[in-house]
Amino acid sequence: MNRIWNRYTTLKPKVLVALSGGVDSSVAALLLKKKGYSVIGAFIRGYNVDGCQDRDARDAAAVARTLSIPFYVFDFEKEYKKRVVDYLLTGYREGITPNPDVVCNREIKFGLLYDQIASLGAEYIASGHYARITHWGHTHRIYQGKDENKDQTYFLWDINKAVLPSLLFPIGKYKKEKIRRIARENAIPTADKKDSQGVCFLGQFNFRDFLKEHLGTKEGSVIDEKGATIGVHEGTHLYTIGQRHGFTHDRPGPLYVVSKNDTTNTLYVAPFDHTSTYTSEIVLGSSNILDTQTEYQLAKKGEVPVYVKTRYRQPSLAATLVNREGLSVVFSSPVQTFPAQGQSCVFYNKKGQLLGGARIIDARS
Repeated sequence: MNRIWNRYTTLKPKVLVALSGGVDSSVAALLLKKKGYSVIGAFIRGYNVDGCQDRDARDAAAVARTLSIPFYVFDFEKEYKKRVVDYLLTGYREGITPNPDVVCNREIKFGLLYDQIASLGAEYIASGHYARITHWGHTHRIYQGKDENKDQTYFLWDINKAVLPSLLFPIGKYKKEKIRRIARENAIPTADKKDSQGVCFLGQFNFRDFLKEHLGTKEGSVIDEKGATIGVHEGTHLYTIGQRHGFTHDRPGPLYVVSKNDTTNTLYVAPFDHTSTYTSEIVLGSSNILDTQTEYQLAKKGEVPVYVKTRYRQPSLAATLVNREGLSVVFSSPVQTFPAQGQSCVFYNKKGQLLGGARIIDARS
């Protein structure tokens, strides 16, 4: 799969680029074409809520025309509904906080779309993710994107390792403003299109209203750190650890959800500086270690020093990844990270390499 290729090679590698209709994937396709790849554009139809999908498809097609590349539309709506939306709603119904973007990358972009490359005669698949990947022999490593504000490696930890040899991230070494400039200089139709802030393929919408529509509401009590009932909420399934909005209380200042009891439909809250907002250990469930050396160290030594994120926008925190009767992350001293069951705990090394990740089961203070 990893054919050695340079400018003197007559046979150009073919790459399938996931065109979302946004500027990032558009420039990804442009950069690959400029490097001499034979580029194919692909738009994925998923399960869309906000109605923007038709516009995005038209924008993706316009980019393909501008670049003079073949363009395909793949209808994965049924699969997306089953694999991502149902997973999302089931998770919230069961009281956990799922991460649909992680599942979307594994199941759809680098799952179902990846499965198309062979039939199209392509060797690689590429996207507009702000991430970097290096290929050296049989070693393939993903690193954080150069733009710290846009880095998207947090959502890539669960992709199948078999995809790594075929993966390209053309824009990962650039910052967002540079991507916009490249698009304008090359008359890309999406150069000034606003970034999407919605859930992968679902679109931009009020996520809380979406959950209420599908899961309903159920009024319950809000309990503070002293055990007093101070307000009401609309159902524990609508809340996640660390949340400070969406419930009423009669205390001054913001309060944060620190735990919840789905059986009694009770939210427990506390001020930001309370001891219950601190975590010493995170117990992990299903995992995916992308780095072979990390996998080896865990098996041989039982622990690896890492930097972890339990939220997308959260700064990395130094910790130890421990493998003793299951995986856990241990901090040298308690930290405020608000780990929520079902969310992703993602591991990096000090060089910003994505080592892997796991789903959070529990947290201990």
